[in-house]
Amino acid sequence: MQNHTFNLTASILVWWQRIVVGALWLRVATGCLVAFQTAMPADPALLADTVLINGKIVTVDQQFSVAQAIAIREGKFLAVGSNMQIEALTGPHTVRIDLSGRTVLPGLMDTHAHVANAGVQDFTVPLAKVTTVAQALEQIRVWAAKSKPGDWIVGNSWHPLSQLHERRYLTRWEIDQAAPNNPVFLPTSGHIAMANSMALARAAINKATADPAGGLVEREDSGEPNGVLKESAIELLTAKIPAPTVSQIAGWLRTAVRVFNSYGITSVVDGFVEPDEFRAYQQLWANHELTLRTSIMYMPAGSGMTTSIENWEKTLRTLGVSSGFGDEWLSFAAIGEVVADGGMTLGTAFLRDPYSDKPNNRGFATIAADKLNRLVAVCNRYGWRVAVHAVGDAAIDRVLDAYELANQQSPIINKRFIIIHGSLIEADQLKRAAKLGVRVEMQNVFMWDKAATVARFIGKNRADRAVPTRLIIDTLGIGNVGAGTDFAVNTLNPFINLYIMITRKDPNGRVYGKDQAITREEAVRLYTSSAARFNFEEAKKGSIEPGKLADLVVLSDDFLATTEEKIKDIEALTTIVGGKVVYQR
Repeated sequence: MQNHTFNLTASILVWWQRIVVGALWLRVATGCLVAFQTAMPADPALLADTVLINGKIVTVDQQFSVAQAIAIREGKFLAVGSNMQIEALTGPHTVRIDLSGRTVLPGLMDTHAHVANAGVQDFTVPLAKVTTVAQALEQIRVWAAKSKPGDWIVGNSWHPLSQLHERRYLTRWEIDQAAPNNPVFLPTSGHIAMANSMALARAAINKATADPAGGLVEREDSGEPNGVLKESAIELLTAKIPAPTVSQIAGWLRTAVRVFNSYGITSVVDGFVEPDEFRAYQQLWANHELTLRTSIMYMPAGSGMTTSIENWEKTLRTLGVSSGFGDEWLSFAAIGEVVADGGMTLGTAFLRDPYSDKPNNRGFATIAADKLNRLVAVCNRYGWRVAVHAVGDAAIDRVLDAYELANQQSPIINKRFIIIHGSLIEADQLKRAAKLGVRVEMQNVFMWDKAATVARFIGKNRADRAVPTRLIIDTLGIGNVGAGTDFAVNTLNPFINLYIMITRKDPNGRVYGKDQAITREEAVRLYTSSAARFNFEEAKKGSIEPGKLADLVVLSDDFLATTEEKIKDIEALTTIVGGKVVYQR
């Protein structure tokens, strides 16, 4: 009985040993199979077109994770991971880019710029770098010498109050001396322009000319115009300047998109695009020449701030499209930018309290409150969201009033209506904006070379509260905020803009509102994942994740690890849009 028991027990032990050993061999065999499958070439249909390896890939995903390598296929990210994981997706035809430790960010997005301005340098007087009235006049004189008598001379965007030693605008008589035989038009930031006597005469602007609604013809004590035009008064003159052809604008845009790409910018929101400019964009789109994904803030023909609401409604009713129409390269984002006031760097932003330097000045409301209310309502009725330029707190009050009225008629809460700039927005206004789901598209870069001018106009205390980035993010949530430059009013350089967000310093190292500084991660998100939400494209771009559009920029320095002072000196080395290299430094 004992032997039988022993034999049975021994049999059970042998049987159990075989099971255990077999399981171990199965685990080894399975491991070998997994290793073999990983090492084997993938299905050719799943191989990458391009891989970038050996880098610091800042994905800007929800966890803000960092990877080593990326695989791209057919214009989208195929995989993100380690060098070994991505190497497994390469084949004989895969383009292999060794990043040599370089940092990569998702393609940057400027949520407010005026793109064509980057392509007009060869056709306008270059004034961006002049520092005195004499230098400005000399540039005009040189341009006049190579122009035919009677031809218009037009300047490029510049900012006399901050960049000129004299801190003033040129007068008509000074410009006359530099260009006596040509009409001259010198726009600054879109809110103020200068003109000489011949240009004023062509526009019939004289002593008897009344100021238009929302505008001002600046005058001497005698009532004679001095050549400075503000806000809607500029339209009196621009109506007389021959419009560029669609072909000319298309040429400017071809140059401009390359300029944007050179800064690592792969997407943009282009403000105040009129019909001919959109036609030019469409030419580039049709010819597959766009390397900059562009969302349009559209300003239909005849719909300037001086146009009647009836004309607005007729135009929108007959357009046949609305916000969101388009594709990943070119789309309608909003009606805009509707202009509610001027600028804090010009002393024309519409404020609740007077300017510090001029107690009787509260700036300009460039559109009547009732008209703004009706205009926003009309846009909302026809499926257009609205983007309104509002810098001063009094102007922001009016915009929020208009948005609240429109929301009562047809909800706007999920439509992401927009306040452009919002530079002097207050805490109570942000709470109102949050209830309506309103986005704020801000530009910290206004506090770069123009910060001292802002402080001169509104005082250092209010200048410290300008572009209150920390407050905006904390109130609205970072997903409802974007970062832009308002180029060509400010530099297009995103790394200067990022530097200001993080340090709140101007070029002289002076700090304006340190408590409004944000982290590096937040600053990157404003240019990528948060910016993608402007046009409801957060599922398509804004982070380096499988399935998203393969837009990225390789940097000259590690944005996350370099010193704060070096952030502004970072450059884009390589820009990739849709998996293709569109810029190489």
